[in-house]
Amino acid sequence: MPGLARLTSAAARHGWRLALKLAWLLGLVCLAIAFGFTLYAVAVLPPLAPWHTERLHEEFSALRHSDLDFAGYLQREEKLFAELRATIATWDSKDEAWLASRFNPESMVSRLADGAPYNRSFRLTLPGPKGQALLIHGLTDSPYSMRALAGSLHARGFEVTVLRLPGHGTLPSMMTEMSTRDWNAAVRIAARDVAARATAGQPFYIGGYSTGGTLALQYTLDALEDPVLRRPDRVLLVSPAIELTPVAALASIIDFFSIVPVPVLEKVRWQEIAPEYDPYKFNSFPVNASRQVNRATKWLHAALLRAKENGRLTRMPPVVTWQSVVDSTVGATGVASRLYANLDGAGHRLVLFDVNRHKELAGVQRPQAGALIERLLQGKRGYELEVVSNASPESLELNVRRFAPDGAATAHEPGLSWPPGIVSLGHVALPFPPDDAVYGFVQGSGRNGIPSIGSWLLRGESGALTIALGSLTRLRSNPFWALIDSEIEALVALDLAAPRQKP
Repeated sequence: MPGLARLTSAAARHGWRLALKLAWLLGLVCLAIAFGFTLYAVAVLPPLAPWHTERLHEEFSALRHSDLDFAGYLQREEKLFAELRATIATWDSKDEAWLASRFNPESMVSRLADGAPYNRSFRLTLPGPKGQALLIHGLTDSPYSMRALAGSLHARGFEVTVLRLPGHGTLPSMMTEMSTRDWNAAVRIAARDVAARATAGQPFYIGGYSTGGTLALQYTLDALEDPVLRRPDRVLLVSPAIELTPVAALASIIDFFSIVPVPVLEKVRWQEIAPEYDPYKFNSFPVNASRQVNRATKWLHAALLRAKENGRLTRMPPVVTWQSVVDSTVGATGVASRLYANLDGAGHRLVLFDVNRHKELAGVQRPQAGALIERLLQGKRGYELEVVSNASPESLELNVRRFAPDGAATAHEPGLSWPPGIVSLGHVALPFPPDDAVYGFVQGSGRNGIPSIGSWLLRGESGALTIALGSLTRLRSNPFWALIDSEIEALVALDLAAPRQKP
């Protein structure tokens, strides 16, 4: 027995030494990755502007302002935007980057957006609303990205509140300090207010775009667990961020050397530094933004797993999602494999916008684009699947096929066609109508004599502009927005006709 004890002790010491070596090796790899990114950021990224370095102090914080109601949140937001205006007034008004930026009230993009009033939370009211809805925008975005969906619900009798998430709508620098806890706390404050405005029998919806979809789902799962939270009657999602690529985890380490108080290392906080010409979306992207959305998706995965294990997922309100099969921002498979694979019931619907399947494009399309649709059609589903695609390879006209969980299928042609030159939808396109004043692709879209950003199409050599030419060919609005609008009409009619108990 003493010999066995000595062997066990030796094995334990060997195991500890091996673990220590692996820990050292992992630490060295992380440092090497962080050091490599630091060299890249310092040497390659463009110079920082004031909107990348200056901070505002009136932003909402979950730690400092957890006792606020939504009225208090809006009051703090008012102070924040007053601070923003005062800060902008101190900048060099002759600086070329400032003159063309969203921060110059006289710039072309500011005039295009009429001063960009939808960078802030807003509410669409009406006398005697039939329901209440809370909508949440995405990462680097603003409440403007939910304006069309809000308008669709409002036209059907809903009072709609669109929340500005902390870190958004003001300066890109504020994204370096925002946190997932701040987002979730703000959502709860807004949801408490919106749900309280719903009278007996009125439906309460929650919805979100991209990261806003993550937060809407997180709130809904929390409400299944916490009886204090009002459970939504329906969840509406547009391109939700459900699952990110594994490389997103690197955001936890790559900005390590930004803690060193040296001005040149301030650039290490950023993955991308770009001109801020978009009035409602930041073009620069900090490492912290990746870190926080990655954290939000991880929390969502854990909440989904808990709800599945304890059976609460069966009480999930109907979830309707609109998703492009090609999505270079968050991918398209996560919403099917992480979310809908665990949902059961015809009330849940996944709407997939396929790529343009016209035969003339077959030679240049990636064959993987249709793999998700084929896999879902062949597999077992507990939800309704809707596929928006060409009526045939010879046609640009749309066909909408709907597949019930039991396999029953219906189809109809909505009278819409692929516009010339458009090969697919995508992440940033789905929530905006094709004639949107800021992002519409239809020629003639715009305001005040200024063409919409979505209709800009410039050709030239790479490097000729301060922005990537490729960013001007990415579709910024949805030619098939009418399908989403009509589905909203049908869903609202269904819910208003259904008997509902007092919340």
